[in-house]
Amino acid sequence: MQRENVDDAMSELIGREVWLTDADSLSQAIHQVYCGIMADHDQPNEKDREQARQLIAAIGQSIGSGAATTNS
Repeated sequence: MQRENVDDAMSELIGREVWLTDADSLSQAIHQVYCGIMADHDQPNEKDREQARQLIAAIGQSIGSGAATTNS
């Protein structure tokens, strides 16, 4: 995939539904999807963050990156 610049490359990835994320962004997404408006907490909690770390590790393993689970 060759593009003229970073913006073009990112647009192509987003068009293919490929997203880059970190544990904080993924924690927020998990919180929004699974906890929703009925949550007893406003922001992602440690359970949400741990789920994000586990999900990142599982995705890394499935694509062969060898990403390991880390505890922060």
